[in-house]
Amino acid sequence: MERLFSPWRSKYISTFKNEKPRKGESLFSRILREKKDDKNFIIVRNSYCFVMMNLYPYNSGHLMIVPYQQTSEMSDLSAEELSEIMETTSQMIGILKKVLKPHGFNFGANLGRAAGAGVDDHIHFHIVPRWNGDTNFMPTLGDVKVVSEDMRATFKKIKNEIKSQKSKRK
Repeated sequence: MERLFSPWRSKYISTFKNEKPRKGESLFSRILREKKDDKNFIIVRNSYCFVMMNLYPYNSGHLMIVPYQQTSEMSDLSAEELSEIMETTSQMIGILKKVLKPHGFNFGANLGRAAGAGVDDHIHFHIVPRWNGDTNFMPTLGDVKVVSEDMRATFKKIKNEIKSQKSKRK
């Protein structure tokens, strides 16, 4: 990969003001308030966070883990919230491994609009299942992402696996 160093651009970049996240109720807070979990693809509600499918997935099974607390700052989350987010991440990766059998995962967060956050006023974490060969010419040439399974079918598979695991623990 070639790099072009252009230190003069830092003056231009510094002219942009630090954008603040939007004010008011976030998309995630609104979805929670609706209490229509199946309609909104909410998979599980825990004590400090919930899990939902991404309505615009990068791949089948693309999940988001969202704290109930609406904040754009990691530092606003308590140790309990952060701990539950990581425990939930681990559980969801285990369920996705069993249900969809991916070869790997991308996990992370886009913090701020400049980093790619589509919802920048409510921090959330992505789990994206990946398969060898899931990147092909479609995104490159056609600006199209191929999602290989209907979201409702994936939603049902994940919900069924959660029910199955709960019944085994009893």
